[in-house]
Amino acid sequence: MIIPGRIRWLWLTLIVVLLDRATKAWIESRSLTYFPHVVIPNWFSIILSRNPGIAFSFFSNSSSIWTRVILIVGSVLIIGLIAWLLVAGRDASAVNAAGLALLLGGAAGNLTDRIVHGAVTDFLEVWVRFLPFSLFNPWPTFNIADAGVTIGALLLLYDVIFHPRKAKQG
Repeated sequence: MIIPGRIRWLWLTLIVVLLDRATKAWIESRSLTYFPHVVIPNWFSIILSRNPGIAFSFFSNSSSIWTRVILIVGSVLIIGLIAWLLVAGRDASAVNAAGLALLLGGAAGNLTDRIVHGAVTDFLEVWVRFLPFSLFNPWPTFNIADAGVTIGALLLLYDVIFHPRKAKQG
């Protein structure tokens, strides 16, 4: 059986989803007295945060069931689009396929949280001490799925900037 090259990148999606679910399950199994847990003082802590909204807590103040439904439906549509791009794409680089696979894994991990808990569980808190200033200090709390989305987006951006496609001669 021959597997199309881009579908082979789904292992990366699976790793992100499994790591995300495992770390969130571990965090959710801790008692509230565990938090905040300082790993490296003034640099890295583990906290417990639930975000019912989207990135940077947009829409987190809305308690409407319709906001939750719209976010779930929107996530499903985005996952479908990313999966289609990953499977149907032709002549794309490995960087592009890896970026899409990471985006897919991150979106799926956070969608699972949204369906099960009504909010996304975030737990990684990072302080940026090496910059003379920081817009976010600490940075917004995130999770493994968020890291997958961020790295995937950066890979896609890199691919667009440094691997431009040549126009086909017709």
